[in-house]
Amino acid sequence: MKTLRTIIYLFLIAFLNACGPQVEKKLGNFELLPSPQEFEITGISNLKVDQLQFIFSESNDDLPVLGNILGSFEQSDEKSKAQVVYSIDESLDVPTEGYIFQIQNDQIILTGKDEAGLFYAFKTLEQLAIDAIEQDVHLPLCSIKDFPLLAYRSIHLDIKHHLEKTDYYYQLIDKLASYKINAIIAEVEDKIKFERHPKIGSADALSKEDWKKLSDYASERNIEISPLMQGLGHSSFVLKHEEYKHLRDDPKSDWAYNPLDPETYKVQFDLYEEAIEATPNGKYLHVGGDEVHTTGRGSGKSALELQLQWLDKVCKFAEEHDRIPIFWDDMPLKHADVYNPMFNTEISKQEVDKIWEENEHKLVEFLDQFPKNCIYMRWNYHSPETYGNSKAMNWFSNHGFQVMGATAGQTRWVLMPQRESNIDNIKSFALSSIESGLNGLLLTLWDDDSPHFELYMRGILAFAEYTWAGDKRTKDEIKSAYRHREYSSTLSEDQYAFIDTLEAPVAQWKNLLLEGNSRNYLMSNPNAKEKLVIELPNTETPGKWSEKYADRINGAKETVLKCDTIAAKIVEMKNLAKRNTYNLEIYEQVNKLVRFNNTILLQLNEFDLASNIIERKQALEKLTKLNEQFSTLRNELESVYGKTRVLNKPDDYILDQDHHVHLANQSLSFDWQFSAEILFLEKLDETINYETVLINSKD
Repeated sequence: MKTLRTIIYLFLIAFLNACGPQVEKKLGNFELLPSPQEFEITGISNLKVDQLQFIFSESNDDLPVLGNILGSFEQSDEKSKAQVVYSIDESLDVPTEGYIFQIQNDQIILTGKDEAGLFYAFKTLEQLAIDAIEQDVHLPLCSIKDFPLLAYRSIHLDIKHHLEKTDYYYQLIDKLASYKINAIIAEVEDKIKFERHPKIGSADALSKEDWKKLSDYASERNIEISPLMQGLGHSSFVLKHEEYKHLRDDPKSDWAYNPLDPETYKVQFDLYEEAIEATPNGKYLHVGGDEVHTTGRGSGKSALELQLQWLDKVCKFAEEHDRIPIFWDDMPLKHADVYNPMFNTEISKQEVDKIWEENEHKLVEFLDQFPKNCIYMRWNYHSPETYGNSKAMNWFSNHGFQVMGATAGQTRWVLMPQRESNIDNIKSFALSSIESGLNGLLLTLWDDDSPHFELYMRGILAFAEYTWAGDKRTKDEIKSAYRHREYSSTLSEDQYAFIDTLEAPVAQWKNLLLEGNSRNYLMSNPNAKEKLVIELPNTETPGKWSEKYADRINGAKETVLKCDTIAAKIVEMKNLAKRNTYNLEIYEQVNKLVRFNNTILLQLNEFDLASNIIERKQALEKLTKLNEQFSTLRNELESVYGKTRVLNKPDDYILDQDHHVHLANQSLSFDWQFSAEILFLEKLDETINYETVLINSKD
């Protein structure tokens, strides 16, 4: 634990200082993430990072792909001359991907169980090297024995609504590898240039060759990319096109395929096959299958029966193409009426058992139709600890099916993840997966409301920690280690923690200028400006507006103070950070946008409470400047986001029916991010024009 290591550091520093002035070496602050299973620091070596020049392999193993921090090693023909000695030893007493690591006075010895283990040994060395260089200290005398507790540690790359610039994906792969993430499930939808169905691929989609290059680059860093190609439901990216409307289950809806039409499978299999071709190093094919009810088209077959027939066909296809299919498991559980207990934290164990006792037969009667070669993925983003969740997973495993969980670092949150990056739930699902002996876990990162990907990093690092190391760090220690690794060792202290403080203002921002929870519904409501944007002050009824919105105004005063404190902290951190200042720039833009909306309320309050014509004119003059201020703010945010993100969809892109009201699916431009602000300012302009005429008439 961090506290114990700190005590050891302080003791060693005191001991070394007592040795007299001839001792010039000082002990650094080293934080590894994820935590090694065993890590002991016993002193300070004679090695500084710039002295690591020669490398030697005892078994002539290839050198893994290294990051820039270690520079270029020269191969030595003698072990004694090398500062780094490495090897692969399959007999090593650690699980797959494990390694043994030792820094002696003048030599570093790295031994991997396999190629992946050796790669991760070097990744650990890179983290130690980063800390040593930053603090200008020698590497520590230390020994490490390390291995993962979950074999499959995958993040979800959801690109259905937007792409990042391609360079960012390569940088992301490097970062994920540094934290020992070993898989990506890419939800590709229309972001492949399909050759068999070119109409489906977006104009900005990556070619299969582009995807293959990414896949190969990831594979060299022990990350396998597998595709998630939604099937049955969530299929608007296909069924919105005129050429494919005849495949709809409901002719009026672009949501689901007709599972009774043989052409459905021809199209789906074509898309699956091209997705497999684009990701040649993956071992899975995630076929989707969630959140869908089909009509049956008068066939007399139930929705569950139809889904299992569809699942059987796509699982056979996956097997024929040497892929293991993954299927979201929610619909069979919904059809059997055992779904709700997974998300109800109030229901008792006895009540859950009773629900299953009454309804399990609805699953059992179709038991033979559940494919055996499929992994049933149980997603639960907020309550994985419930008895109902484990009950559902156990049902599958007890009947001989493979099971895997899916937690979340981003669900439907706007601007940035909430709930402390959802760390508690990530931890809960990771630990229960380890305890249950499951193979792995997926961290979903949904693009539905599309915060900047950089803001998922804290959740990703927590996921990396808990899936690799288990329960070694507390939540606060995770947050501190995140700041240490992502920014600088000097920023690990609590005084630099601002992300949690920003969460509540961001949550408030979503509907601050609106009535009800309506931001996601603005662009589909033709009367949104009149019905969903908040009322504005009226000089004929002074004070009434401020009375109606008193709670919001008081909240806005508090939020502006919070935002100012956060802004000052981010500026200080940018000056102190040794790396990843771009991440801080993104948070800075989020903070500015949140503050802007709150200052709007305060300016409206000032206008509403003006006691005379002069004060009212002055307040009105401030309001007239809001449009210009917003334009400047938006341009700055888009400039910062646009360094890594493709902000706009292609001009010829067809928006679908947006069944789940995803903000990022509601405009071709980046307008969706500012839909409330745009409508509010339009309404404000109308009010300003009216009030200007009214005030001038009283002069």
